[in-house]
Amino acid sequence: MDMSITGLRVFREAAERGTLTAAAEALGYTQSAVSRQIAALEHAAGATLLERRRDGVRLTAAGHVVLRRAVTVLTELDAVVRELRGQPDEGGTVRLGWFASAGAVLVPRALAALRRTHPAITVVGREGSTPALVRALRAGTLDLAVLAAAPPFRPFDTTSPPLRTSTLAERNLCVAVPPGHPLATAPSVSVEDLRGRQWVASPAAGEMGVWPGLDERPFVTHTARDWLAKLNLVAAGAGLTTVPAALATVVPPGVTVRQVDGEPRRLVLAWLAEPLTEPAARLGDALRTAAVD
Repeated sequence: MDMSITGLRVFREAAERGTLTAAAEALGYTQSAVSRQIAALEHAAGATLLERRRDGVRLTAAGHVVLRRAVTVLTELDAVVRELRGQPDEGGTVRLGWFASAGAVLVPRALAALRRTHPAITVVGREGSTPALVRALRAGTLDLAVLAAAPPFRPFDTTSPPLRTSTLAERNLCVAVPPGHPLATAPSVSVEDLRGRQWVASPAAGEMGVWPGLDERPFVTHTARDWLAKLNLVAAGAGLTTVPAALATVVPPGVTVRQVDGEPRRLVLAWLAEPLTEPAARLGDALRTAAVD
């Protein structure tokens, strides 16, 4: 079996990105070059590693085995390169991922607290969707990820070994309402109260905007991916938008955040490698404290 290091790196990138096109863009390769590397790796392994689908690629059972081993090999090779170059060991670096709204309040608060108590720890982070962050944990390019979970709180994936998870907080979702809106002073807000409203929505399905599960075709006045843009559109009276409770402290003047009666959502910390390194464990503690605060 002859598996090239380049092939393993390309395979890991494809597994994390979810499409060959995205992997090619991240690596600066052509898509055909990525396809050739994956094909050569599959030939060496004697098994199909990626299932090609219309919406991207998914790991096969054999692919999961190769990815798990590839992550170990590539991590060790990167450590060898750093040592030969006389670069410091990255034991004090933690790679963190988070979904969009967690980056507005929770993550900055946790990083500020960690900087005060453990200034030698370096955190390298990035935002992503929950599926992308789960893939990154599996690919070994993230150490920790802050994820959002909705009832009935199923596992984030069915791959073995299962991801390790810890609930940081459990809160109801909220809506941000414009100045002077009737819901701003209502005794309580139910899902029924949200029917027939105008909405500031996210352009992609699965991202917050229109209330999830609303049993009608929503009237969307504007779409925006950026949280600041959505909240300022709400402040301008353009409509309502769904927000997590944590954003209540950063909304523009005049905007009111109201909790909606219903099932709570969970803020979850997830990781794969066990045990966590000390820097990763320290960051996890800071995230738990920030979530409670």
